[in-house]
Amino acid sequence: MDVSFLVVTLSMGTILAVLVFAMWSKHRTEKRMENDDAPKSTLAADAPNK
Repeated sequence: MDVSFLVVTLSMGTILAVLVFAMWSKHRTEKRMENDDAPKSTLAADAPNK
């Protein structure tokens, strides 16, 4: 196995992992935005102070 093949394989695997994580995170965020009962972020301007 050539070193360049290993580097290309690892870089493509990393890019694929990042893309999958980004798609999963986007799906989770959109699902949470649709839920009216979800608690507001503490960074939101109209969030209750605790």
